[in-house]
Amino acid sequence: MPRPNGDVGGERIAMIVAMPALAASASGVECPSNVMATVEGSGRFFSTPGLESCWMEIGTQTAIAEQDGHYAVDGTLYCIAPLGKINGDAAVTIPELSFSAIINWKKQ
Repeated sequence: MPRPNGDVGGERIAMIVAMPALAASASGVECPSNVMATVEGSGRFFSTPGLESCWMEIGTQTAIAEQDGHYAVDGTLYCIAPLGKINGDAAVTIPELSFSAIINWKKQ
């Protein structure tokens, strides 16, 4: 997801968040989450080891009328442990991160 004001020091951060327990149109719920972050093009990847250290609070999930199966979603990500670097000993912390995204729930 692009940062609101672009990149940081010439680098772009990309994040992927998996919420396996989230259901279509659910809001006001908490979902355990796996998080992966990378500095694009650097080969540096940081990740949670499982579903125990991060979760999402889904604020709203609203159907987008003109796009079948697409929902606008917003919420907050919380992590109580750092994301460890894959193949290294560095880590990043994400204590709280607000987000908005579009999810396609339509079966492919």
